[in-house]
Amino acid sequence: MRVALSLMALLAALIATPPAAAEGGPAWDACVGLTSSPDQRVEACSSVIETRSESGKRLAGAFCNRGHGLTEKRELDAALSDLDEAVRLAPDYACAYNNRGRVYSFKRDYDRAIADYDQAIKLDPSLALAYSNRGESRFNKGDLDGAFADFDAAIKRDPNYAMAYGNRALVYYRKRDMAHAIADYTMRIQLAPDLLAYIDRGNVYRDSEQLDRAAADYGEAIRLAPTDARGWRNRGMIRLYQGDNKGGLSDYDKALQYDPSDVFSWNNRGQARLRLGDKRGAIADFRKALELKPGLSSAQESLRKLGAL
Repeated sequence: MRVALSLMALLAALIATPPAAAEGGPAWDACVGLTSSPDQRVEACSSVIETRSESGKRLAGAFCNRGHGLTEKRELDAALSDLDEAVRLAPDYACAYNNRGRVYSFKRDYDRAIADYDQAIKLDPSLALAYSNRGESRFNKGDLDGAFADFDAAIKRDPNYAMAYGNRALVYYRKRDMAHAIADYTMRIQLAPDLLAYIDRGNVYRDSEQLDRAAADYGEAIRLAPTDARGWRNRGMIRLYQGDNKGGLSDYDKALQYDPSDVFSWNNRGQARLRLGDKRGAIADFRKALELKPGLSSAQESLRKLGAL
């Protein structure tokens, strides 16, 4: 059986808020507004750019923010073009370097990402976001110590930065320092509780053999996002570990309702059915797992033992 660790929190981007001026208007407000959707941001910033209603650093801000919106839409080449222009217009503007680094990171060009985060930090040493983003790129390069230092620096600059606690917790987890990982995930949950925060802490509890606490965290994930399969399948595994085969079967039923493409949910539900004496149902689930992932050894072995392979 397997439950994948949830992915590290997505890189955060900086919404540019250049110096105030008398000019502005609805397009500018939507371009820089924190609540604008990516589509709204791209449309509004495009209006600012095309009408040239702003200039200098404020125009650079429009390019930076449109680059942010395009990045959120995963239109990375267009985003990179905008952020290059923001850098050209205002080479002393940390926002542009931070957000361009984020594009490079999504492109998995981590060295360029780190170089841009370095420049953002040089221009604004207080920018916690850039430290956290640089830590993410260092983490993806396998530099756990460098990543830890950056996440630690981000927290020191902004003690309420929930994402940085979650990221530092992941480094602790990779270093197998479970106590500190739990402490950081707990702080992450206190600051900004969400599905992934509970799943991440639940995974640490699971791997620390604190199964009741793991199940409780996955239960909170289900409460927060009842139509997301991840909480159900993670708790389903814990229930199978604890011998609660009916509970595990029920959770995997839900997991497959919301994500019928997850091969391991089919395989694990097959195990639950087998333990409950439903040989026919188990065979059907193992075969579905093999259909989705030909060569899955656990499903093959189970079918072989059942004389169905």
